[in-house]
Amino acid sequence: MMEWIDWIGSAAACLTTASFVPQAWQTFRSRDVSGISLTMYSLFTLGVALWLVYGILLLAWPIIIANVITTSLALMILMMKLKYR
Repeated sequence: MMEWIDWIGSAAACLTTASFVPQAWQTFRSRDVSGISLTMYSLFTLGVALWLVYGILLLAWPIIIANVITTSLALMILMMKLKYR
């Protein structure tokens, strides 16, 4: 049963992280952050960072890996939003 749980968690982590990458890539290339809400991205970044802490506390590698990647990308976009308002 644990194998299925790990597989489901890994699949969910891969899909949600992969879904975020194209938007991050487009934002990095264009530097267009005009359509990004500072409040939404701040809350999103904090939420993903808390998921990372949660994964670390549980030693849940799918959660940790996915949220290290997503937190990093979200922080970079948030910094761009602050810089290129």
